[in-house]
Amino acid sequence: MKLYNTLSKKLERIKPRGDEISIYVCGITPYDTTHLGHAFTYTSVDILIRYLESKGTKVRYVQNVTDIDDDILRRAKEVGEDWLYLGNRWTRHFIQDMQSLNVRAPDHFPRASEAIPEIIEWVKRLVDTGVAYESGDSVYYSVDAWDAFGELSSIERQDMLPIANERGNHPDDPAKRDPLDFVLWQAMAPGEPAWESPWGPGRPGWHIECSTLSTKYLGETIDIHSGGADLCFPHHECEIAQVEPVTNEQPFVKVWMHTAMVYHEGEKMSKSLGNLVWVRELLESYSPNTLRLYMGKHHYRREWSYSEEDLKIAAEQANLIEQALAVENGEGDELSAATALMEFEEAMENDLDTPVAISVMVNLAGDILASREGSVGDAQKVLMGMSKVFGMRFSGGVEDRVLEGWELHLGRF
Repeated sequence: MKLYNTLSKKLERIKPRGDEISIYVCGITPYDTTHLGHAFTYTSVDILIRYLESKGTKVRYVQNVTDIDDDILRRAKEVGEDWLYLGNRWTRHFIQDMQSLNVRAPDHFPRASEAIPEIIEWVKRLVDTGVAYESGDSVYYSVDAWDAFGELSSIERQDMLPIANERGNHPDDPAKRDPLDFVLWQAMAPGEPAWESPWGPGRPGWHIECSTLSTKYLGETIDIHSGGADLCFPHHECEIAQVEPVTNEQPFVKVWMHTAMVYHEGEKMSKSLGNLVWVRELLESYSPNTLRLYMGKHHYRREWSYSEEDLKIAAEQANLIEQALAVENGEGDELSAATALMEFEEAMENDLDTPVAISVMVNLAGDILASREGSVGDAQKVLMGMSKVFGMRFSGGVEDRVLEGWELHLGRF
């Protein structure tokens, strides 16, 4: 199987180091969720994992929860709610949405606030290597100390600061040596939660959380790291810079898999613009199968726009597949699905080409319905297997492993 690697800018074969593939995906910052952009990332990764597992590949999957962050604290203050309670409430909301969409739970779902000792230790190591410095009771990463900074995103140095500023950077922080330097450990501010550290009470910066959690659960080298394309810079760029100087292992991530942005009303779907389409509201009118098929009809790294018309087409196709699976097996000529299965697997292994794979599914469903008295049992088994890769379900509700997997995590929030 080949995936497009953002770092190398080319398709690369997935080559796990051992008998399993490790996957890390940047999780939510839980202060409101789950919009269609969120769901597109997590269902895209779910399709990848389900396909790998359908081929007998073992997957170790980690997704974090950024439960301590500037945005969380800002929203908690706005609504007059405890930051921890706010994060827990929205994380439970997210989990329920993932269950509704039949998305496989990660094997580990750590919250950043649970890993403070490990984060502090990682910051110490960065200071010891000379790429970080203490200033004003905070600790910062010196981007000029890491020559490879920028290789992932391919953004020129002079263009980095405006983008970083839009995505959480504070360029006017007087404790910084350079406006682009980013905080690893942030000194306590009045009224904010804080933990003791060698530099005084404070809290972790955003980027260090993912570096620490990913290496804690998956080791110093990860097979696949995913997240929205807007995380490529600065977040993922910073993750690399925080890990490789400490581990001396390159690359930190073998394949960077970035999912494309989802648009609505001509703009990128975002909280700041208020043009969000909520999964929970869509589920009031459309089935989970329809939403899974609708999102799967878009290639994971091509930008797309929400369309009610396309959603209705997906509903028709989901219904077609359901009808094909419900056809009673006849005793006539056997319908072969060998070619369809080959085309499906070729599409999936070619950079997770889900639009082509779904067209194969729809065509096979049509062939089953057209066979009338034919023997379609084997073809139905093939179609069912394809549908399961896309997280579709047809009886018994949400898969037991999905419900049970998320329920194990739900008890911590």
